[in-house]
Amino acid sequence: MAHESFAFSPSALRSLRLQRELLERDDRRRALARGSAERRLPPGTPPSPPRRRQVCRDPAVHNALYAGDLRRVQSIFRDEATANAVLETVSEELVWSPEQGLWVLSPRQQHTSALRIAAARGYEDCARHLLLRGAAVDAVVGGRAPLHDSAAAPHPNCARLLLAFGADPNVLSADGSAPLHLCTAPHSLRCAELLLAHGAQVNLGTRDRQVTALHVAARQGLVAHVELYLHHGADPSVRTHQGETPLNAAAAAAERPEDSERFLRVAERLLEAGAEPGAAGRKGHTPLHNACANGHPAMARLLLRHGADATVPNGAGDTPMDCALRAVLEYRQQRPEETLTLLLDHGALPAHPKMLRLCCQHPPALEVMLNAYDRVPPADGWVEAVPPELWEEHQEFYASAVRMAGQPRRLQHLARVAIRRHLGAHCRAAVPRLALPPPLRRYLQLPIEGLIS
Repeated sequence: MAHESFAFSPSALRSLRLQRELLERDDRRRALARGSAERRLPPGTPPSPPRRRQVCRDPAVHNALYAGDLRRVQSIFRDEATANAVLETVSEELVWSPEQGLWVLSPRQQHTSALRIAAARGYEDCARHLLLRGAAVDAVVGGRAPLHDSAAAPHPNCARLLLAFGADPNVLSADGSAPLHLCTAPHSLRCAELLLAHGAQVNLGTRDRQVTALHVAARQGLVAHVELYLHHGADPSVRTHQGETPLNAAAAAAERPEDSERFLRVAERLLEAGAEPGAAGRKGHTPLHNACANGHPAMARLLLRHGADATVPNGAGDTPMDCALRAVLEYRQQRPEETLTLLLDHGALPAHPKMLRLCCQHPPALEVMLNAYDRVPPADGWVEAVPPELWEEHQEFYASAVRMAGQPRRLQHLARVAIRRHLGAHCRAAVPRLALPPPLRRYLQLPIEGLIS
């Protein structure tokens, strides 16, 4: 049996004891030899490297850990050497073979530790036994330390145990993440609280991308986590290597309508804490670009209220209006016409007439855009994109739009366009205060009437 790699099993326990005796005898022999050699070496010579960890490939041992079988774990892991053994599994995975031009099965080795398995599954008693037998609490095996697994699971009971045994709350995984970065689920809040209480650095960024825990919580829409991190001094203006702030992350991740409310609450907390509403992140996208691209009128309204610029282009030259128009078809159930009106009320210019093709299948959005011009653009750029069944359903509206294309508008409409242009970005705030009859004030706010006249 090899000295560095052997398998544990119930039938091999006697061999394990014999192996340990042999190792101890070898250790004593090596210590004597090392002492003799060190007496002959010059002063300052570094010591020889420590012996490699033992490796276990026995499925029976793995199963005992995965099942949380405390009695079997106690019978197998009796000392520091076994408690710190590397557990190795081999699985088959499909990989592309350029030489053969096809996908082939290739063996993949994965390493972990007994303490990692116990921590990842919440087996507190097994984890305590391993720690009492000398398991290294911060050992990074297979890319992670046990505290990473307990936070990611999450299992607060194991996280508390590991921290009580001196686990480093800022230990980095192989990819440069701390345990706090792995608190990505709503029920991981208790783990995050424990980590912060034991000295986790709330503004610590991942090694390569400099993503902080606040970025992670914002991207996941975790309102309670965001509030916790801000309470512990998280900086809402910190940027990743790509230039993204937590507010960028929240606005970009708010893609699904069912998640819009919690991402809106995250954005509110970040803005209250001083986040910059116009911070440009990856590809020059501001949070407003992302909110418009995700069909999120409430998020757009919040950002504009805090001073976001409705006219700024991103790295590709697209304005928030361009992003909002591209999202009309996908998010037609989210009232995209509200987003378009908001942008126009905050100084955005009408999009190029060729962009009308993007909103022509949603009559309310098309009406808002057509009423932003002093003269209705030619219809040949969008009319052929309207499905016949939609045309039939909204025939009166589409017929009026085609009829007015290229024709002079009413004097009332021209006055509306002139007033709105004069007010510019102050339109939304100023119109309600104008000394005009309520019907005229409402007319200035581009109401949906279902007709172009």
